[in-house]
Amino acid sequence: MNDAALFETSNDLGHWLVQSSVCDPRVVERGKAVAQESSQGLAAVMLQLGLVTEADLAETYAAMLGRPLVPANALEALEEPFCGELLSSRFMRQARVVPVYDDGVVLHLVMADPLDDFTADAISLAAGREVCREAGRLSDIDAALNRLYPEEDTEPADDEKSASDDLAEDDTDRLKDLASEAPVIRLVNQIIFRAVENKASDIHIEPDENRLVVRYRYDGVLHEAESLSPRMTAALTSRIKIMARLDIAERRLPQDGRIKLAVRGHEVDFRVSTVPGLHGEIVVLRVLDRTAVRFDYTKLGLSGTIIDAFKNALDMPNGIVLVTGPTGSGKTTTLYTGLSGLNATERNVMTVEDPIEYQLSGINQLQVKPAIGLNFSSLLRAILRQDPDVIMVGEIRDLETAQIAVQAALTGHLVLSTLHTNSAAAAVTRLRDMGLEDYLLTAVLRGVLAQRLVRRLCTSCRKPAPMMPELAERLGLETHSGHTLWQATGCPECRHTGHRGRLAIAEYLNPSKAVTRLILAGADHVEIEAAAMEEGMETMFRAGLMAALQGETTLEEVSRAVGSES
Repeated sequence: MNDAALFETSNDLGHWLVQSSVCDPRVVERGKAVAQESSQGLAAVMLQLGLVTEADLAETYAAMLGRPLVPANALEALEEPFCGELLSSRFMRQARVVPVYDDGVVLHLVMADPLDDFTADAISLAAGREVCREAGRLSDIDAALNRLYPEEDTEPADDEKSASDDLAEDDTDRLKDLASEAPVIRLVNQIIFRAVENKASDIHIEPDENRLVVRYRYDGVLHEAESLSPRMTAALTSRIKIMARLDIAERRLPQDGRIKLAVRGHEVDFRVSTVPGLHGEIVVLRVLDRTAVRFDYTKLGLSGTIIDAFKNALDMPNGIVLVTGPTGSGKTTTLYTGLSGLNATERNVMTVEDPIEYQLSGINQLQVKPAIGLNFSSLLRAILRQDPDVIMVGEIRDLETAQIAVQAALTGHLVLSTLHTNSAAAAVTRLRDMGLEDYLLTAVLRGVLAQRLVRRLCTSCRKPAPMMPELAERLGLETHSGHTLWQATGCPECRHTGHRGRLAIAEYLNPSKAVTRLILAGADHVEIEAAAMEEGMETMFRAGLMAALQGETTLEEVSRAVGSES
């Protein structure tokens, strides 16, 4: 059966969206009403309103076709365009279609909208052969088009390249013009939308000598997404700086800004940082998608014992509770989760942050501004006059901030903060190194949570692997129990990485009487940790090992994040 005959019986997209449980009938009717008013297609309207995701739409199209969805890696494997001499890049971009295979009789097309008869017929006529339609995700198709079909109107002639480069460097008006061109706007939107759609945490735009590299960070690991012409650098960077309200004429100094953008029907914040590099400005965007973050202890992956201990510390009327770990270990998310569980109606909860990553309802959040002298210590001193019950300090960086936090805790406030240390016990020595007296530390410390983030195994493709008895013995496990570890494999569900999402592995130091005596005696973090372990503290490595045995992560991930105890 050819495609034309196929669509005679299955061309109602709305019906298929309902049948596939992607949307309920009322949502589809709303989309149809807006589509009729705006004279747009149902698919475009549903995407713009955030009623469906790109993945939902593409999978629905694939179901209508009765063919599997074309994965991103199949498009990434294309090295050159098919029928490039017959089909113009402009037409391919407008139609959102990529030819992927040509056997001389049938030309296979991956289409963002496989129901588009006009495009299919036009390509069939131009190529002189039948076409076979297949469905792909919009962002994957756009990425392939950018790589295989360079934008014609963004490529200057050879004799104009030098002049164009000079203008891009010296003429601010020219930069504004370049950043305002439709292809540049579309490319930036595509890069941003793809990051949000695929739940990336960061976007890296890095100019090289011969190309402009775009990379996304998924689950803590960077992946290269596409390579663009280096002549796009000035226009792309200027467009992002305009969106972030930065100075596009200043290319010698680092700049920081923020973008708030509606993506798929909901607002997403992007924290923008630019720094001058050898071949142009390097731009990094941190994606702050509130809908992708769940302030829930179970979602973080923390064990029930640690959750209970952390909650008990937050229920204290005063004192200091610390969360420690390196940058990117989820400390702020854990603190936000704790704050969201507090009763902000009966308590005055205030935060001092740099920067404010997520806005929490009912909580007064303050932004540090070092350029005007508004740092952690000065803001913390000021809010003590605001009658707070709970104070969160983004980070204790110096002795002054530590002393004010201690004074706040001694005068009846609960203070939450973070430190950059490798373990929970090391937080004691870090504060001691800053100059804080041991007797003050023992008077206010209510608990220290240290954590790391490890990648979760994809449950769709993970594979079991029996643990060797020698390894079990080395890890302190019973060798006769037949322990099983799990390995990452890779499938379309996890972008062929073998991992999907992250979980926290943690240890919690409770300042018991024995620990307090050691702190007052000037003991180092090794002695403090040993005493805590004797009282039942489970180390981060042990927590990670248990997660690996349960099939949530791999032993390699735990070793990478924490190291080995052996």
